[in-house]
Amino acid sequence: MAAIHPPLPCKLIVGLLAGRAEVLAAAAEALATLYGRIELASPQWQFSFTDYYQAQMGHNLLRQFLAMEKLITPSDIVAIKRRANQLEEELAARFPSGPSRPANIDPGYLTEGKLVLASTKDFAHRIYMDQGIYAEITLSFVHGRWVRHPYTFPDYGSGLYDGFLLEAREGLRRQLGR
Repeated sequence: MAAIHPPLPCKLIVGLLAGRAEVLAAAAEALATLYGRIELASPQWQFSFTDYYQAQMGHNLLRQFLAMEKLITPSDIVAIKRRANQLEEELAARFPSGPSRPANIDPGYLTEGKLVLASTKDFAHRIYMDQGIYAEITLSFVHGRWVRHPYTFPDYGSGLYDGFLLEAREGLRRQLGR
C-alpha cells in the first residue's frame, strides 16, 4: 500500500480588484486582521484585461496582490474563500457611496510548483473542494518560470504578475527551509 503524504504548507495569496485605492487599503487591512501580517504587497496596477467587472464595480479598476506571511494548508482555501465573499459584503456596507461591489477579493495559494485560485463557479477545469468552493491550477512553475494554461485568465497569463509571484514563491521556499 502506498504511503499517504500530507501536503506541504503553502502561501496564501489574495488578488484584489477595486476602483479606489482606499478600498484596496481597507481590504488589505481586513485581510491582515484575519490572516496575519502581509509579507508582500504588489504594486497597484491598472486593470484593463476585461470589462467583466464593470457593471458591478465601475471603470478604471486597480489590481493588487497580497502574500500573507502565515502559511496555510491547501484545504484552508475553502474557509478563506467563503470569508472573502463575506468581506466583500462588509466592504460594500462600509463604502455605500461607491459601486454595488467596491472590491473583488480572490484568494488562492502558492506552492513551489503552482498557483491555485479558489472560485464559487464550476467549469471543466475546476475541481470541487467543499462548501460550494472550487479550485483551479491557474499557473504552473516550470523550468524557472510561470506557465499559463489554456483556461488561465488573460491577466494572469500576461506575465505582468510573474515578478510578484516569483518573489512570493521565494518567500515560501525560505519558510520551508529550501
